[in-house]
Amino acid sequence: MIERLLEQARRRGAGTADALWRRSERTSVAFEFGRLKAAGVTEEAGVNLRVVSGGRVGVAGSTAVAAAPDELVSRALASAELGAELTLAFPSRTPLPHVPTFFAAAAGASLDALIELGAGLVAQLARDGCQVNVSVERELAETRVANSAGADSSYQSTGVVVSADLWRVAGDDVLVLGDAFEGADLPSAADVARIAQSVNTRLDLALKVTDPPEGALPVIFTPAGLTAVLLPLTQALSGKAVLQGISPLAAKVGEQMFDPAFSLTDDALAPGRASSRPVDDECVPSRATCLVQRGVVQGFIYDLETAARAGTMSTGHGQRAIFSKPVVGYTNLIIGDEGRGKGDGYSVGAWHAVPLQLGGGLLGDIADGLLVDDLIGVGQGNVSGGAFSHPVALAYRIRRGEIVGRVKDAAVAGNSYDLLQRIAGFGSDRRWYGARNTPSVLLEGVSVTRRAAP
Repeated sequence: MIERLLEQARRRGAGTADALWRRSERTSVAFEFGRLKAAGVTEEAGVNLRVVSGGRVGVAGSTAVAAAPDELVSRALASAELGAELTLAFPSRTPLPHVPTFFAAAAGASLDALIELGAGLVAQLARDGCQVNVSVERELAETRVANSAGADSSYQSTGVVVSADLWRVAGDDVLVLGDAFEGADLPSAADVARIAQSVNTRLDLALKVTDPPEGALPVIFTPAGLTAVLLPLTQALSGKAVLQGISPLAAKVGEQMFDPAFSLTDDALAPGRASSRPVDDECVPSRATCLVQRGVVQGFIYDLETAARAGTMSTGHGQRAIFSKPVVGYTNLIIGDEGRGKGDGYSVGAWHAVPLQLGGGLLGDIADGLLVDDLIGVGQGNVSGGAFSHPVALAYRIRRGEIVGRVKDAAVAGNSYDLLQRIAGFGSDRRWYGARNTPSVLLEGVSVTRRAAP
């Protein structure tokens, strides 16, 4: 299909072109109230074509099994007539790095085996007065991307997500908590046990409700709770934000903007991760891209279009869906103190679903503060400026170095750029949370307020 598309585009006058073909098969298993509710398989395949004609870019896509190349090329050329003017240079053929993206055990697991996996987790989480929901998803995919400059790459991949959430309703107190395994291979029995231990640990600590503290306080953000703090940085370090003029870091390359203990890398070659790949969706070879090193801004992520507009090179961060043009996006973000991004945190099946561990060793001498595990409304507000202000969904009060209970009706606020200039410590609980690898982080001077009960 791809060869015919590229050849047809050349014959029809497109100066250059590239195309992506992807087929995926997803097996899903869902348990609700501890009982199997749904199990099935879905498949999807499609092709995306991008052409440069007359100096303008056009895109077309199709999920038709036998899509006619001529029709798809016609739609892409028609799109180019109204497309943006851009000088787009496609990469030529080049050797690709090796990264394991396909695991036979994950690919060969039967539907019955996935159901058994989920049922085993349900059994470990069963508790009186609580609703247990568990889901297991396994994805198999084949990807091929090629262009008119001669680049042509393909790879297979697997991905597995095993997630659990637990609901407890006691009067007007609704408690929801959960955890998940995410990787490219199946979880081991020990991995599944870690998910259960993580959820049960959080539940045990949350059964007692206590009043929230107030003021500018030390706050531990767990790997899950860090999302609000890190979101401004990931937005600002995107080449798209730089081009839009909304990145506070646009002119800060080479400057010390964060605590010297803080580094940030996006690594598409992390082994055993579902987001890893040898090549991006635009034929650019994958690599590790250092964005912040010891607090100093190193650069930004780009796809071909944002790189062309910025007058630089793509960093291999092009991602594309079937019906839209490629966009810039992250793969595996590694966050933390310098030199601790790899090691066990990279191992297949390691450090996902590590228990709460009482703050990962950070409680120490905290006289009064919070441990934040989940926030409400992340992504709202003045994200580009670094500010965040969110009610807590799951947080615990710390007194004299111990967790004394769960807090309700509290909110935390601060500015990521200010707080990350003075990191008080990293926890010993480094883990993968989705496509992010990080320990818990202790930040000083976070604003904690009480909210009126609804």
